[in-house]
Amino acid sequence: MSIVIAVLVVGAFAGGVIWNIRHGNAVMRWMQSGLPLIGEKTTLRWLGSSVVELNIAKAKPPFRKFNLVLVLQPRDVPWLWLFSLMRNRRDMVILRGNLTSAPRLEYDVLAPNSWTGRTALAQARGAQWDTQPMGELQFAAPKASLPVSSPIAAGLLEAARQVDSTVWRFSVRREYPQFELHIPMPAPGNADARQYFEAVRRLARQIMGE
Repeated sequence: MSIVIAVLVVGAFAGGVIWNIRHGNAVMRWMQSGLPLIGEKTTLRWLGSSVVELNIAKAKPPFRKFNLVLVLQPRDVPWLWLFSLMRNRRDMVILRGNLTSAPRLEYDVLAPNSWTGRTALAQARGAQWDTQPMGELQFAAPKASLPVSSPIAAGLLEAARQVDSTVWRFSVRREYPQFELHIPMPAPGNADARQYFEAVRRLARQIMGE
């Protein structure tokens, strides 16, 4: 029996690793036609079998530098995968970077039921930021700027939804990362990569023009 269990565990681990690597590589191949809009030289590294990081140190305007992280579910460890599903963790993309002009305001727009939004909301409350509902999402900002930044963030949220209709976290800061967007991982073939990254650039330009 112990041998059977060991074989099942090893098989599940190998299957999870292979699935994640194949899926991550497929998404990165899809992105190749759009990433040059952000910057020409991209460095890539796998962090285990569940995270891929792409860095563009010298990005094109409106970015000065740009970082993209693919976060896959931990399919190589079945019990962690199950736990992640229970916590509503899904495959996701984190887009972040510094802009050519620093934003004037700081705020977060968060999906409180998502894995990443729930964590960020706890951090915002720990920093004693004020929060208020923004549709099905939650808006958080420093107390003094809440009335000013709320309508601005609402407008920018619509621009963020041009990248993906589901937004789990949209953050603006004065320091790095000045721009951060957490959204579901794109499905290769369902969208055009150039349009995807052009929408990211439009969002960044609107942040600077707030």
